[in-house]
Amino acid sequence: MQEAKTVKIVVSSGKRKTSVARAVIKPGSGRVWINGVPVELWPIEMAKIKIMEPLLISEKLRKNVDIVVNVRGGGFMSQADAVRAAIARGLLAYFNSEELKNIFLEYDRYMLSGDPRRTEPEKYMRRSARRRWQKSYR
Repeated sequence: MQEAKTVKIVVSSGKRKTSVARAVIKPGSGRVWINGVPVELWPIEMAKIKIMEPLLISEKLRKNVDIVVNVRGGGFMSQADAVRAAIARGLLAYFNSEELKNIFLEYDRYMLSGDPRRTEPEKYMRRSARRRWQKSYR
Protein backbone atom coordinates (compact mmCIF):
# COMPACT_ATOMS: atom_id res chain seq x y z
CA MET A 1 0.00 0.00 0.00
CA GLN A 2 1.29 3.45 -0.94
CA GLU A 3 1.49 6.31 1.54
CA ALA A 4 -0.16 9.63 0.69
CA LYS A 5 2.17 12.57 0.26
CA THR A 6 1.20 15.52 2.48
CA VAL A 7 1.06 18.95 0.90
CA LYS A 8 0.54 22.10 2.95
CA ILE A 9 -2.33 24.25 1.63
CA VAL A 10 -3.57 27.41 3.34
CA VAL A 11 -6.90 29.15 2.62
CA SER A 12 -7.25 32.74 3.82
CA SER A 13 -9.72 35.56 3.32
CA GLY A 14 -9.68 39.34 3.26
CA LYS A 15 -12.50 41.90 3.27
CA ARG A 16 -12.85 45.59 2.46
CA LYS A 17 -16.22 47.36 2.26
CA THR A 18 -18.32 44.85 0.27
CA SER A 19 -15.42 43.02 -1.41
CA VAL A 20 -14.47 39.53 -0.27
CA ALA A 21 -11.28 37.80 -1.42
CA ARG A 22 -10.35 34.15 -0.86
CA ALA A 23 -6.72 33.13 -1.37
CA VAL A 24 -5.42 29.56 -1.69
CA ILE A 25 -1.68 29.24 -1.05
CA LYS A 26 0.11 26.03 -1.99
CA PRO A 27 3.69 24.98 -2.87
CA GLY A 28 4.80 26.20 -6.27
CA SER A 29 7.11 28.52 -8.16
CA GLY A 30 5.91 32.02 -7.19
CA ARG A 31 2.95 32.51 -9.54
CA VAL A 32 -0.07 34.64 -8.51
CA TRP A 33 -3.51 34.58 -10.20
CA ILE A 34 -6.46 36.80 -9.41
CA ASN A 35 -9.78 35.60 -10.84
CA GLY A 36 -7.81 33.49 -13.34
CA VAL A 37 -5.61 36.40 -14.52
CA PRO A 38 -1.88 36.58 -13.67
CA VAL A 39 -1.22 39.55 -11.38
CA GLU A 40 1.36 40.91 -13.84
CA LEU A 41 -1.42 41.33 -16.45
CA TRP A 42 -3.91 42.99 -14.07
CA PRO A 43 -5.44 45.92 -16.04
CA ILE A 44 -5.66 48.64 -13.35
CA GLU A 45 -2.16 49.86 -12.44
CA MET A 46 -2.94 51.40 -9.01
CA ALA A 47 -4.82 48.28 -7.93
CA LYS A 48 -1.94 46.09 -9.15
CA ILE A 49 0.57 48.09 -7.08
CA LYS A 50 -1.68 47.73 -4.02
CA ILE A 51 -2.00 43.96 -4.57
CA MET A 52 1.77 43.52 -5.03
CA GLU A 53 2.72 45.15 -1.68
CA PRO A 54 2.70 41.98 0.49
CA LEU A 55 4.32 40.04 -2.36
CA LEU A 56 7.19 42.52 -2.64
CA ILE A 57 7.70 42.66 1.13
CA SER A 58 8.02 38.86 1.35
CA GLU A 59 10.02 38.50 -1.90
CA LYS A 60 12.21 35.54 -0.83
CA LEU A 61 9.39 33.54 0.76
CA ARG A 62 6.85 33.98 -2.03
CA LYS A 63 9.11 32.29 -4.61
CA ASN A 64 8.20 28.95 -2.98
CA VAL A 65 4.39 29.23 -3.23
CA ASP A 66 1.63 29.67 -5.81
CA ILE A 67 -1.30 31.91 -4.87
CA VAL A 68 -4.77 31.67 -6.43
CA VAL A 69 -7.22 34.41 -5.40
CA ASN A 70 -10.94 34.73 -6.11
CA VAL A 71 -12.49 38.12 -5.35
CA ARG A 72 -16.10 39.30 -5.68
CA GLY A 73 -18.07 42.46 -4.89
CA GLY A 74 -17.23 46.13 -4.51
CA GLY A 75 -15.14 48.35 -6.76
CA PHE A 76 -11.66 47.73 -8.14
CA MET A 77 -9.73 49.46 -5.29
CA SER A 78 -11.88 47.76 -2.66
CA GLN A 79 -11.13 44.44 -4.35
CA ALA A 80 -7.42 45.29 -4.41
CA ASP A 81 -7.44 45.94 -0.64
CA ALA A 82 -9.33 42.68 -0.01
CA VAL A 83 -6.85 40.70 -2.16
CA ARG A 84 -3.92 42.39 -0.39
CA ALA A 85 -5.29 41.39 3.03
CA ALA A 86 -6.01 37.81 1.91
CA ILE A 87 -2.49 37.36 0.49
CA ALA A 88 -0.79 38.87 3.56
CA ARG A 89 -2.81 36.72 5.99
CA GLY A 90 -2.26 33.62 3.89
CA LEU A 91 1.52 34.11 3.66
CA LEU A 92 1.65 34.67 7.40
CA ALA A 93 -0.33 31.48 8.07
CA TYR A 94 1.70 29.45 5.55
CA PHE A 95 5.16 30.43 6.80
CA ASN A 96 4.18 31.05 10.45
CA SER A 97 6.93 33.68 10.80
CA GLU A 98 6.94 36.23 13.63
CA GLU A 99 9.47 38.32 11.69
CA LEU A 100 7.14 38.53 8.66
CA LYS A 101 4.23 39.50 10.94
CA ASN A 102 6.25 42.35 12.45
CA ILE A 103 7.26 43.57 8.98
CA PHE A 104 3.61 43.57 7.79
CA LEU A 105 2.43 45.37 10.94
CA GLU A 106 5.17 47.98 10.65
CA TYR A 107 4.42 48.60 6.96
CA ASP A 108 0.62 48.78 7.25
CA ARG A 109 -1.37 47.16 10.05
CA TYR A 110 -4.53 47.00 7.90
CA MET A 111 -2.92 44.24 5.85
CA LEU A 112 -3.56 41.88 8.75
CA SER A 113 -6.28 43.52 10.87
CA GLY A 114 -8.61 44.84 8.15
CA ASP A 115 -10.00 48.34 7.62
CA PRO A 116 -12.57 49.25 10.31
CA ARG A 117 -14.31 52.01 8.33
CA ARG A 118 -17.96 51.37 7.48
CA THR A 119 -20.74 53.42 5.88
CA GLU A 120 -22.75 55.79 8.03
CA PRO A 121 -26.38 54.71 8.48
CA GLU A 122 -29.21 56.65 6.88
CA LYS A 123 -31.08 59.00 9.23
CA TYR A 124 -34.82 59.30 9.86
CA MET A 125 -36.76 61.41 7.34
CA ARG A 126 -33.73 61.86 5.06
CA ARG A 127 -32.72 60.34 1.75
CA SER A 128 -29.13 59.56 2.82
CA ALA A 129 -26.83 59.81 5.84
CA ARG A 130 -25.89 63.50 5.50
CA ARG A 131 -28.36 64.92 2.95
CA ARG A 132 -31.00 67.36 4.21
CA TRP A 133 -33.97 69.16 2.66
CA GLN A 134 -33.06 72.42 0.90
CA LYS A 135 -34.28 75.78 2.13
CA SER A 136 -35.46 78.23 -0.52
CA TYR A 137 -35.65 81.36 1.69
CA ARG A 138 -33.08 83.75 3.12
